Amino acid sequence: MKKTFAYIVASLFGVGFAPVASGTFGSLASFILIVPSIYFDGLQGILALFCASFFLGWLASRVVLRYTEHDPGLIVIDETAGQTITFVFVSKFLSSNFSYWYLYILGFALFRLFDITKPLFIGVADRKIENAFGVMFDDVLAGIVSAICLYAITLFI
Repeated sequence: MKKTFAYIVASLFGVGFAPVASGTFGSLASFILIVPSIYFDGLQGILALFCASFFLGWLASRVVLRYTEHDPGLIVIDETAGQTITFVFVSKFLSSNFSYWYLYILGFALFRLFDITKPLFIGVADRKIENAFGVMFDDVLAGIVSAICLYAITLFI
C-alpha cells in the first residue's frame, strides 16, 4: 500500500508514466493546482502548494527510489514543486486576475528551459545529490532561476 501510494504521488496521479516528455506533461498537469492556488490565495496559496508538493514529493521519492534508478522519469511531483516556485514573485499580478495569463506561458517555458538544460549549479545539484532530496532540489533551483527571470521580464512589460 505504501509503495502504491508513493508511486501515485510521485507520478502525479499517473502523469509521470507518459511515454515521452513526462517532465513536460508533469509541468503542464501542475497548472491544475497552480492556477487556482494563485488566483484564489495569491502568494500564500502558491507557497502552501510549494510546501505540500515538495514535502509529499520528497517522501514519495524516498520510497520510489528504492525500486528505481536516481531521478527516474516517472517522478514528476518535482516538476510541480519547481513550476510552483516559478510564480512566487509574480503572484501579485496573477491573484484574482487573468489579464496577465501570458505570465503562465512564459513561466512554463522558462521553467522547462532551465529544468531540461540544467545550467550551472542546477546541473551540479542534479548530479551530486543522489537521493530523494536531490530529485526535488534541482527542480526547485530551476524554479528559483525561472522566478527571477520571469520577474525581471515583468519589470520591462
